[in-house]
Amino acid sequence: MEKIEGFMQVNFGSLELPNDGAIAFLVEKDKPFSGLAAEADSLSGGMLSKAREVSRFTGASGQTKEIVAVTGLSADRVLLVGIGDLEATTDTTWIEIGAKVTAALASSGSKSAAIIADIDGVVVVDIAEGARLRSYRFDKYRTKEPEAKKPTLKAISILSNDSEQSQAAYVARDKVIDGVFMTRDLVSEPANILYPASFAEEVQTLTKLGVVVEVLGEAEMEKLGMGALLGVGQGSAKESQLAIMHWNGGNKDDQPISFVGKGVTFDTGGISLKPGPGMEQMKWDMGGAGTVTGLMKALAGRKAKVNVIGVVGLVENMPSSNAQRPGDVVTSMSGQTIEILNTDAEGRLVLCDAIWYTQDRFKPKFIIDLATLTGAIITSLGHEHAGIFSDSDELCDQLSKAGASTGDKVWRLPLHANYDKLIDCAVADMKNIGGAPAGSITAAQFLKRFTNDVPWVHIDIAGTVWSEKDLPLSEKGGTGHGVRLLDRFVAENYEG
Repeated sequence: MEKIEGFMQVNFGSLELPNDGAIAFLVEKDKPFSGLAAEADSLSGGMLSKAREVSRFTGASGQTKEIVAVTGLSADRVLLVGIGDLEATTDTTWIEIGAKVTAALASSGSKSAAIIADIDGVVVVDIAEGARLRSYRFDKYRTKEPEAKKPTLKAISILSNDSEQSQAAYVARDKVIDGVFMTRDLVSEPANILYPASFAEEVQTLTKLGVVVEVLGEAEMEKLGMGALLGVGQGSAKESQLAIMHWNGGNKDDQPISFVGKGVTFDTGGISLKPGPGMEQMKWDMGGAGTVTGLMKALAGRKAKVNVIGVVGLVENMPSSNAQRPGDVVTSMSGQTIEILNTDAEGRLVLCDAIWYTQDRFKPKFIIDLATLTGAIITSLGHEHAGIFSDSDELCDQLSKAGASTGDKVWRLPLHANYDKLIDCAVADMKNIGGAPAGSITAAQFLKRFTNDVPWVHIDIAGTVWSEKDLPLSEKGGTGHGVRLLDRFVAENYEG
C-alpha cells in the first residue's frame, strides 16, 4: 500500500517579509495592524487596511481574508487570519490557526506561504503542527480532478524570533503527525485493499523504526483458545490475524504500557446483516487498530522513552455458509463462554481475546483499548468526543487533560454493576449484547470482564474516527483521532 505522508513541508525562519509566495498575517480582534503586517500595509499604500474595512474583517477567531496581487509587495497574495482575543487563546486555538492557513491556501495557486508569527504570545510550534495536519489528502485513487481543486502549496514557513527553538520542539511533533497520517491512510483504504493479512503487512513496516512485530495466524490463535476472535472471522475467505508490536524505549525491566485495537477490516454485520445504505463506511471499522498502529509509529518515530505493547486483532466479518450464527456459543481465551445473540456486535468479541492475551502475556501497567465499537456512542456524544469507560480515575483524568490540549476530545461515561447484569446469560457466562438501553456502556462492561483487574480504559471512537465533512484539522474522511491524544498522554505521564 502506497503511503500518503502529506504533500506539504513545514519550515521555520526569521522575521522578514518574503519576496514570493503567500504571506499570512495574524490579526488580533479589533486591533490595528502591528509589526510586519503594519509594514506591509504601509508598503501597499493602505491596501490591507482598506480590504479589512470593506470586508468587515475584524480579526475574530477563525476569520480569514485573502487579498491577491497586493501593490508594493512581491508576494502572490496576502491572507489575513483572525486570532480573536489573544488572552483567550489555547493550545488548540493555535493548532487550528495553522490548519486554517493551510486550508485557505492549499489550492490557491501559491506554491509556498509564510506565516508571520510576530505577536507576543503566539505558540509557533502549535501553528506548525496544525499547518501540516491539515495538509493531508487521501487522493491515490483519483485519476481525474478539476485543476482548481488540485493542491499547489508545497511548503509553509513560520517566521518568528525563536525559529531555532521552535524547529527543535517541532521535530517530535512531526513524527507524531507521521503516525496520524498512517492512521488516516489505513482508515481510508477500501476493504479490497486492506484486509487482515495486508493490514498485518502494514504493521510490519514499523520494523524500520525499531518496532518488533509478531503476527499470529488462525492456527496459532486456535492453539491459544481465541474462540471469540476466530468466530468473528470464520465466515470470511480472508484469514484472521493478531499483530503484536513491541516498542522498547524504556529500561529493560520497566513494566510496559499497552494499547489494544479492534481491527474489523470490513463489517457487514455477518448473518445479522447491516442495512445496505451506508455499509460502505464499514471499511473504517478497523479504526481502533489503525489508531494503535499509528500511535506505535508516532512513539517509535520520536524515540519515546517507554516500553509499549500494541496489539491489534484483525478480522473480516462476512456472511457465508461458514459464518457465525446468532445463538452460537463460543469460548474465549479466558475460558469464559459467550452466547452470540447478534453477529453485528462483533468488535467486543475481537477485543476480549486480544485484551486477555495482552494482560496474560505482557503483565502491563495498564491496558487502553480503542474501537469503533457502538453506534450508541454517536447517539450519546455525536462526533465531538470519543467516549471513555474505565475503572481508573487517574487514567481518565490523564486522558481528559491530553484531549483538551490536543483537541482529540474524550468524555467519560459510567460503569456500574447494574449495567453489568444486563449481559448475564442463562445459556453461557455472558451474552454479547445487553439490549437497546445503554448500548455503549454494556459493551464496555463486556470488555471489563476480560481485563483480569488490570487498570483499563475503553475508548469508543465510532463517532470520531471518520468525518463526513471537512474539519479544522482534516478534510472529509479519516481523522486520525486518538494518535495525538495518546501520544500526549504517554509523553506527559509515562516516559522516563
